[in-house]
Amino acid sequence: MVIYLSGEIEDTLSLDELTPRQIVAELDKHVVGQTAAKRAVAVALRNRMRRQKLPPDLAQDVMPKNIIMIGSTGIGKTEIARRLARLSSSPFMKVEASKFTEVGYVGRDVESMIRDLVEIAVDMVRAEKVDEIAEKAEQNVEERILDMLLPPNKPHAATAIDQIEESDAAALDTYQRTREKLRKQLRDGRLDSRIVELEVREKSYPSFEIYTNQGIEEMDINLKDMMPGLFGGRTKMRKMRVDEAIEYLMQEEEQKLIDMDQIARIAVERVESAGIIFLDEIDKIAGRESGHGPDVSREGVQRDILPIVEGTTVNSKYGMVKTDHILFIAAGAFHVSKPSDLIPELQGRFPIRVELQPLTIEDFKRILTEPKNALLKQYVALMETEGINLEFTPDAIDSIANFAFRVNETTEDIGARRLQTILEKVLDEISFDGPDLKEKHQVINAAYVNGMLAEIVKNEDLSRYIL
Repeated sequence: MVIYLSGEIEDTLSLDELTPRQIVAELDKHVVGQTAAKRAVAVALRNRMRRQKLPPDLAQDVMPKNIIMIGSTGIGKTEIARRLARLSSSPFMKVEASKFTEVGYVGRDVESMIRDLVEIAVDMVRAEKVDEIAEKAEQNVEERILDMLLPPNKPHAATAIDQIEESDAAALDTYQRTREKLRKQLRDGRLDSRIVELEVREKSYPSFEIYTNQGIEEMDINLKDMMPGLFGGRTKMRKMRVDEAIEYLMQEEEQKLIDMDQIARIAVERVESAGIIFLDEIDKIAGRESGHGPDVSREGVQRDILPIVEGTTVNSKYGMVKTDHILFIAAGAFHVSKPSDLIPELQGRFPIRVELQPLTIEDFKRILTEPKNALLKQYVALMETEGINLEFTPDAIDSIANFAFRVNETTEDIGARRLQTILEKVLDEISFDGPDLKEKHQVINAAYVNGMLAEIVKNEDLSRYIL
């Protein structure tokens, strides 16, 4: 549900220098078509950067222009929002609006999405800080490992150099040369299998969940923090390989060198100024039923979401979080309902509406070949791990795109996800027999695709179950 990756801007331009046109160009590398939606999110991201350049008193009043994306599944709604977050290195979270229920019903409290977003931001900032202190941590770990492999000469620890006798100076010199030799072997990985003994801290601290009248919130309470005298000092000696010890000590050094209070403060600030929440399936809660039954809480969920989108303060374990400037991107198919079925107050908080277009045969062809992570590139790379050179001819690509389009027309339209289903069926035999194939160059042409799919596509009932 939650994904964060580091920024993906490949050229020398900083995020601040990216124009909306360049943002769309970056999105084009991963998502085919849907120019209107890309333009909308590009403008929203650019406006966020513009707001940060305004005087604080004016910037406080400039609200984000939230977006509703309208379109069926599998046509790029989520991917556009996700790639935008990666592009801007923003804390990003995707949640399904249908998982929330009105206060008083069983389900999650809508404020939990903000708390989860803060957790994502904390992980992001912590990863950045780990990268910053990695070199220092590695140096410290290296010295600690060398001390285990070759303990220092303790009698000389408090002795001045000029007081060391000549024989002791020679021993110290030998010790230093031996230590440097071990250092080189350690860096080359030749000592990884050596066994060392180190003191490790037990981490099995109990935690529990709190059940509140606002839903079930998983709030871990670390008893170590509450009662440090009871849980804080338990350690034990443990033998492990050098490579395992390095990994354990790296975690220890990171904890020592990183200030978690500073990380929490930066994370909250980043959520407040750059957070993005993708509210999927918002059409599932559209409706103003006044009767009773399974849909009774739809309007209630909308009213609970409203203050979050409108701007409120949410309590998290890292402090109070203001939601005024978080960008909300809502999405839904709106086959049965329409955006005007949302309560008026919520409609007003999503001023930008953009409709995504159904995918055509040409779109399917481009999806198969153009994006950086195109499906065909993925399958070719996967088979290369078995030493198999997989080649798709142009007529095979045409055939796969045509089959995907036809099946989407005759059965449920699931957009580009249909391509994965079809490709799995086309490559079923090659994927299964891959390690045993003597012919390492496999050509997939239209005839091969037709042979694998024609009968299934022809039988509509069968295609509903298989494709």
